Amino acid sequence: MIFASYAYRVLSNFVFLGLVYFTLNLLERYEQRARVAILILVYAAMHAFSGLRSFYFFQRIERLRRLAAVAGEGPHAAASRKQIVGDVTALRHAGEIKSYIDIFFLALVILLCVAKIVAS
Repeated sequence: MIFASYAYRVLSNFVFLGLVYFTLNLLERYEQRARVAILILVYAAMHAFSGLRSFYFFQRIERLRRLAAVAGEGPHAAASRKQIVGDVTALRHAGEIKSYIDIFFLALVILLCVAKIVAS
C-alpha cells in the first residue's frame, strides 16, 4: 500500500507538471504566458515551503518517539514502546519520501516557469 501511495504521488505530480507545460506552451502572447507562469510560481513556492516545513514536523515526531521510548513502566511497557516506535518510524519515513517527491516535481515546475518567462 505504501508503494501505491508513492506511485499516486508521482503520477499526480507528473500530471500537474504536464498541465503546466501544455498550458504555458498553448499561450501565444508573452504577457499572458508570463502572468500564468508567475501565478504558477507563487503556487509552487507556497507548496514547496509547505513541503520543506513538513521536515520540521518530522523532527518533532522523532522527539515524540524518543519520549515514548523513555516513558512507561511495567510488564507491557516494552511491547508498547516497540509498537509505538515502529509505527512512528514507518510514518515518518513514508512522509519524508512523499515530501521529497513533491519537492522534486515542484522544482521542475519552477524551472519550467522560469524558462518560459525568460525564453521569450
